[in-house]
Amino acid sequence: MTLKNTIIIKIRLRNIKILIIVDDYFPSNKPAATMMHQLAKEFISNDNQVSILTPSSHISNQTEIEEIEGVEVLRFKSGRIKNVSRTIRAINESMLSIRAWYSLKTFFNVNKHDFIIYYSPSIFFGPLVWKLKRIWGAKSFLILRDIFPRWAIDNNLMSEYSPITLYFKFFEKINYLNANTIGLMSEKNLEFFNKSYKVNNKKIVLHNWISRFKVKKSKNNYRKQFDLEKKVVFFYGGNIGKAQDILAIVKLAEKMKNINNAHFFIVGDGESFNEIISEINILKLNNITLLKTVKREEYYDMLNQFDIGIFSLSKLHQTHNFPGKILEYLNFNKP
Repeated sequence: MTLKNTIIIKIRLRNIKILIIVDDYFPSNKPAATMMHQLAKEFISNDNQVSILTPSSHISNQTEIEEIEGVEVLRFKSGRIKNVSRTIRAINESMLSIRAWYSLKTFFNVNKHDFIIYYSPSIFFGPLVWKLKRIWGAKSFLILRDIFPRWAIDNNLMSEYSPITLYFKFFEKINYLNANTIGLMSEKNLEFFNKSYKVNNKKIVLHNWISRFKVKKSKNNYRKQFDLEKKVVFFYGGNIGKAQDILAIVKLAEKMKNINNAHFFIVGDGESFNEIISEINILKLNNITLLKTVKREEYYDMLNQFDIGIFSLSKLHQTHNFPGKILEYLNFNKP
């Protein structure tokens, strides 16, 4: 986040109640979860009350309320929206606003908030924000990171005018129209958005952010565990999907297979995970390790112990993207 935007938000938001809506939160190690948690703590440090609203497919009750480092977390029961087929994800994401409202209707009616911050992806919280703004008279701010379905069209995952694309575009528009202000991650994204979308709300550049933090020295020695003690380890952690094009990392590993002291270490999950396993086996690469998603503490331990952070994005993207993991790499002083 730029200093200017941080100051603007601090001035405008003080001694008020803020609801932050995000589809992924702790214990997830995704950058969105980290950024929203750090944002919540920043607001709390400036004498505001903050609640995080997030879906969960793991809770047994319809709702679960807990506190994490002073942040009130409201979880509502949802179908799985991560690491499932596109059809199941689309169905379950489409239900997010409905499930959130009916799970927490009583809470919403007796706990008025002054300001709503919602994070996209997902595009399906627009109807909930519309409802909450009506009953609370609140203002809203959309943190827009993925311009979906645009990036999926660019990557040939769906056609421009298919019924499902039009369905997504309908909810995308609702998402935008219910924001008083939209924050995009770069000047180029703001330029693209203004050319492509005819919405009259205020748009600003809101860069990704991170608060510097350290992790305790771990008892786990991942270099020893994976026989990497004499290697330079290139580390990737995060989503493994079409938008990331992790095959590009596999191809790089193939080109570097004769460099004996170089090793690639990938941790994550997503729709391309099995494809990556298959490609590694076909190429018979022994200079790359692929693991399923680990706990947040393990992820930071690995990042702290390995040498170089890497990221990958599909070359078909027409919108600009600045992965949040880059700031995590910088936090650990990784090139």
